[in-house]
Amino acid sequence: MNNPQKMKKIVKFSALLLLICFTYSCSKDDDKEEPQAEIITDVYAVGFESDGTNNIAKIWKNGIATSLTNGDNNAYALSVYVLENGDVYVAGYESNGTKNVAILWKNGIKISLTNGANDARAHSVFVSDNDVYVVGNELIGGKRVARIWKNGTDTSLSDGNNDAYARSVFVNNGDVYTVGYEVIGTKFVSKIWKNGLPTSLSTGVNNAYAVSIFVSGTDVYVAGQEFDGTKELAKIWRNGVSVSLPNGDTSAWAEDVYVNGTDVYAVGEEYNGTTYVAKVWKNNIGSNLTLGINNSDANTVYVSGNDVYCGGSESNGTKTIAKIWKNGEPTNLTDGTNNAYVESVFVTKN
Repeated sequence: MNNPQKMKKIVKFSALLLLICFTYSCSKDDDKEEPQAEIITDVYAVGFESDGTNNIAKIWKNGIATSLTNGDNNAYALSVYVLENGDVYVAGYESNGTKNVAILWKNGIKISLTNGANDARAHSVFVSDNDVYVVGNELIGGKRVARIWKNGTDTSLSDGNNDAYARSVFVNNGDVYTVGYEVIGTKFVSKIWKNGLPTSLSTGVNNAYAVSIFVSGTDVYVAGQEFDGTKELAKIWRNGVSVSLPNGDTSAWAEDVYVNGTDVYAVGEEYNGTTYVAKVWKNNIGSNLTLGINNSDANTVYVSGNDVYCGGSESNGTKTIAKIWKNGEPTNLTDGTNNAYVESVFVTKN
């Protein structure tokens, strides 16, 4: 005869075992991590390469080159900006045979910013809230006029009394910052225009050139160089106060600035007495990107996460090779058959 108490214990034990197994199974399922989408990094670079006769404006995406012009006339791509939706904007200029025309390329399609009657150049592009800003200069009445184009409509930053050049643009919280330089008397004076209103960054005692701008929070950083009477000094202006980047007893030039958190990066080149050496400065501490055997320069810097991308060029002894350095490690974008140069780099992650 079956024992009722024993049967109850068996049923309770079986139910408990089933509950434990179910709980363990659910726990194991919960422990499984959802598959993470792969992050794709795309590295864009723009510049130009000679075909032996003319310079061709080019864009490289992850090392793959695409020509923006056909080589009929000289052309130069100088700045690139990429949106999250994949739209790629490039600023530069192309000769029409007699005059340079300021150009904006959107996804490879050319948009002329000037009509070709006057010599003009576009140097920098920035996109903010669907507005496209391009800065450069145009020769009007015998003087270079600093210009800004917003969605193709131009505005003069200088009055045309002196030669003036706009070299870089940055938009932050609706404020539009442009840097460049203007000839006042016999000297080049570094300038910053905030929403079109100019402020001088240098005194005009010696030549000075502001060529790049980056705004981080309330701080405005400008890169460039200033002659001290004997040599060129690579400089960073922070909120109008200049700091010379260390470069010993020889000349150095700062070509671009990028701010990542509390770290300030600048790139350029330094003359070592024999050759020009591409350099990157992090928080005013310089590092050489090349050995200094052949001439080299760094024109652009972009920081993405923990990675620092620099772009520029290095001679192989006979020709100049377009290059990108990632964390100091070089990659050649061209094979050295013809001269080629990188002027701007932009990195996206998707």
